[in-house]
Amino acid sequence: MFIAGYSTCSEFQQIKAALNGLQAIFPQEIQVEVLEVNSREEYFSWLDNNKNNIGAPNHSESPLVWFEPGIVLGGYNESLAWCKSIFSGNVPNIPRSIPNVDPWNPSHDYDYDLIVIGGGSGGLACAKEAVTINPELRVCLLDFVKPSPAGSKWGLGGTCVNVGCIPKKLMHTAAVYGDHAKDAALYGWEGGVTNTHSWETLKNNTQDHIKGLNFGYRVELREKGVTYVNKLAKFIDAHTLEVSDKKGAKTITGARIVVAVGGRPTPLQCEGSDLAISSDDLFMKSEPPGKTCVVGAGYVALECAGFIQGLKQANVTVLVRSILLRGFDRDLVNAVHESLTHHGVVIKEGVLPTKITKQPNGKLLVTISDGTQDEFDTVLGAVGRYADTPGLNLPAVGVQTDPKNGKIICVNEQTSVPNIYAIGDVVNGVPELTPAAIKAGILLARRLFGASHEVMDYSKIATTVFTPLELGTVGLTEEAAIEKYGAENIDCVVSSFQPLEWTVAHDNHEGVHCTAKIVLNISNDKEVLGLHIAAPNAGEIIQGLAVAFRKGLKHRDLLDTVGIHPTTAEEFTTMSVLKSSGASAEKKGC
Repeated sequence: MFIAGYSTCSEFQQIKAALNGLQAIFPQEIQVEVLEVNSREEYFSWLDNNKNNIGAPNHSESPLVWFEPGIVLGGYNESLAWCKSIFSGNVPNIPRSIPNVDPWNPSHDYDYDLIVIGGGSGGLACAKEAVTINPELRVCLLDFVKPSPAGSKWGLGGTCVNVGCIPKKLMHTAAVYGDHAKDAALYGWEGGVTNTHSWETLKNNTQDHIKGLNFGYRVELREKGVTYVNKLAKFIDAHTLEVSDKKGAKTITGARIVVAVGGRPTPLQCEGSDLAISSDDLFMKSEPPGKTCVVGAGYVALECAGFIQGLKQANVTVLVRSILLRGFDRDLVNAVHESLTHHGVVIKEGVLPTKITKQPNGKLLVTISDGTQDEFDTVLGAVGRYADTPGLNLPAVGVQTDPKNGKIICVNEQTSVPNIYAIGDVVNGVPELTPAAIKAGILLARRLFGASHEVMDYSKIATTVFTPLELGTVGLTEEAAIEKYGAENIDCVVSSFQPLEWTVAHDNHEGVHCTAKIVLNISNDKEVLGLHIAAPNAGEIIQGLAVAFRKGLKHRDLLDTVGIHPTTAEEFTTMSVLKSSGASAEKKGC
């Protein structure tokens, strides 16, 4: 259970004491987490920012008590009555309802039981799961790709499949193979390394694979009985959509509607920004990008910079407004930064482009805010993404969005309009990750049509940045852990090392180190709060650890595990140097 309030509120203190008493009586059934702030003003500021996500949009008092998002007990009166009802010693009754699901009338007269707007990973997963639960459902999936400003367009499957995760990982792999080819000579492979790469071959083979996925999705929808409509949608009312293409428009209706339109790259804000491309264009570019200026500091910017540099077409310069990979652990980011510069990427921090001009020779002259200029073949904007919601007409039907980013405000994927839901990158405050969208879509379909109570848990989700030295992470960074628990309660186990594979080709990796880090709550028996690694194949390593992390880990659980030798992942079972000790984290020996 969760209770929030402010210290001088007597009602809050009374309910807090009652709940703590119940926890003492029923330790297996009740665990109380208290959010107590000092002042009334601080509490109501917190309440305004969080009550929608908790599922109490109309709550206006202290305290607030809830079991999980969407299952709210209420304020003082409701909480006191609930406590009194179980102080007799009965096992407490925890409310169980299907959270944030509108009433269902199977005899409705709408065209469809469910309409999903958006054919990306989350939308496809939701539509397919719905008909898997009940093959008699009438489900429609709408998908229409608006061309990028540069004119790029693609097929069914969304950002991840067409212009995101899939082509990115394939091109990252191509760059890694280039590194391996360089190392191969030191492993005894003779014949030399050509140092040439065919962008056309890579691009064509990548696009062939993607087109196969596009076709497969359409076949799967047809086989499952989902109606696929390649039209652009906008709301007329809560149950009615106008769908259109170049041939015209018509209306369709649905009992329930799920918005899964994702996001699009944010354009650069400088003179000549129309000359830049984005990740929507890069992977199907007919010509190799050549000498490239990447603008941005997030994972998209650094991943693209890494593989373009790795394909050895020409050098890459990254323009960074503030810091690299905001939100990731800084020690790990430093390792990624070190690796990028080792590979030849030039990183200019504290700058932005102020002007892009096309030269008579076809190249792009970029004027930078520090007063310097340079010519490039390609300028790639990767400064973030915005929710693709402006054309949906959401305000007209009462769907609330965050004015800062256009994302939809939801509680357990339900919007402010009960029969309209949203999943994926378009939802405010959730990770912009394909697997999260897929899981959320599946769980939502099960709640809507399968009477499931399971809601999406967006915490403890692992992710990886596919830079030349990959960064895998799950849980809290050191910085976030300190902010949440206090510096006096946090320490980290750290290790700096080179994997065995690099030792034979040591000269090729001189000055680059892998980093592993375990964030611990030392006030709670060294509970593991986060696991982070910057190393080759970091994604494969962190995926396995994420399962254990979700179940709960102490540092001794890792040390008690017999590692697989010699592997990079083994480091998590042997590393023991505490950051607070001041001792060197550099590993000696194998």
